[in-house]
Amino acid sequence: MTQHDTHDEVKPAAAGQTQQHHNSDAATDPRELTRLAVSATLHCLTGCAIGEVLGVVLGTWWGWADGPTIALAVVLAFFFGYLLTIIPVLRANLPLRQAVRIALAADTLSILTMEIVDNAILLVIPGAMDAGLTDTLFWGSLAVALAIAFVVTVPVNRWLIGRGKGHAVVHEFHH
Repeated sequence: MTQHDTHDEVKPAAAGQTQQHHNSDAATDPRELTRLAVSATLHCLTGCAIGEVLGVVLGTWWGWADGPTIALAVVLAFFFGYLLTIIPVLRANLPLRQAVRIALAADTLSILTMEIVDNAILLVIPGAMDAGLTDTLFWGSLAVALAIAFVVTVPVNRWLIGRGKGHAVVHEFHH
């Protein structure tokens, strides 16, 4: 797909070429597949962490209960996760509608996995959701939860990339 392609749909040939490229690389070098999965998960972690931290900080600051705080954190994690994918795709001169579709296809399972694990960890750490913004427990729990979510999400992204899905879909747009 060229940078001047302004069609609203992803061309099947371009998507197939991307998929074939990543599948052949991954099939010949498992270390490369793992490297790509770690890179994709770091990308996901960045967006999730921005949204998660912002949501938990705001919910805690506003005195919200656990449910609404987690809901806000999840919504913001998806927003920032998708945004970090959409921006480079838009820079490759794709229309917004196509960039959004690519981000949804590329990041949904990764973000979902990270958010489920991250928030489950926060809920099981005693006192984490009740800790104040100045408490070490608050920030330590967030860091531990995000680190565990990263470790759990790497194999998910590795599996997706190995099949030409997930972050493999956007790899050609990240310059």
